[in-house]
Amino acid sequence: MLNTLKNTLITTLSLSACLLAMNAAAAEPEQCNNVRFTDPGWSDISSTNALASTVLEGLGYTTEISTLAVPIGFEGLKNKEIDIFLGNWMPAQQKFIDKYASPGDIDVVGDNLTGAKFTLAVPRYAYEAGVKDFADLVKFKHQFKQRIYGIEAGAPANQLLQKMIDNGDFGLTEWRLIESGEQGVMSQVKREIKRHQFIAFLGWEPHPMNANFDIVYLTGGDKYFGPDFGGASIQTLTRKGYQAECANVGKFLDNLKFNLAMENEMMGFIMIDGLSPAAAAQKYIKQNPAILNDWLVGVKTLTGAEGLMAVKQHLNL
Repeated sequence: MLNTLKNTLITTLSLSACLLAMNAAAAEPEQCNNVRFTDPGWSDISSTNALASTVLEGLGYTTEISTLAVPIGFEGLKNKEIDIFLGNWMPAQQKFIDKYASPGDIDVVGDNLTGAKFTLAVPRYAYEAGVKDFADLVKFKHQFKQRIYGIEAGAPANQLLQKMIDNGDFGLTEWRLIESGEQGVMSQVKREIKRHQFIAFLGWEPHPMNANFDIVYLTGGDKYFGPDFGGASIQTLTRKGYQAECANVGKFLDNLKFNLAMENEMMGFIMIDGLSPAAAAQKYIKQNPAILNDWLVGVKTLTGAEGLMAVKQHLNL
């Protein structure tokens, strides 16, 4: 009897040791415990960062989001001060990939969103008055006050617009690019539409502007923004070697895909309802818990436990 108990105890201890070893093997290295994101201050990236962070926190990680202009964010990735960027709009930001990724300083995980748009837009009444193409802007220069509204200083799209002006394309040599943050541009658009004034501005989807304002995207900007109204895909980038080093988070990033409806709704929670990005993410996931099934395939907690159940428990789903 004593020998039987002794053997049972040894077996139990051996199984426990094996389980602990398996968990230890599955667990991330210590340097992966805190996941660092960059955010250019765009509500779409604030939304996706919040969704990703909410899930990672449910898996036991801590997260850190730094608001950095796009070039500085790329520098952060290159210098390994930032781990992840969920907002690489392509092809608009190709030159940053060319500058930093060509030597292998940054890794491209893949697309996290397809079907986006990114080019100049005008209110529908301006479109119906004859402003349908980039080449039409100059015909209405007085109505537009020879201004084009971009986004925050240093953004790749602003650089494209300034290059277009400097090159004299479309007769816009004397026009001025007005740089402002996303909220500032949207406030200006709202004011001008309310007054039924002409305004040409950088528009994109996903964004609540597409539901809140009656706007039309202009043709003719393929040279600068690409075909299909700047048809874009959004890529996930990491610092070099991150997925190999932090394989569990890397698997999550492989799985992490968004869609236009999801991001429009998330941005509406933030920009219209006034929720914080974190609160918006929790609200969205609780209303759409099925997204976790795809995002967490093969993903564990920080300590190596089953990920899907842990996140559901974290969010009281």
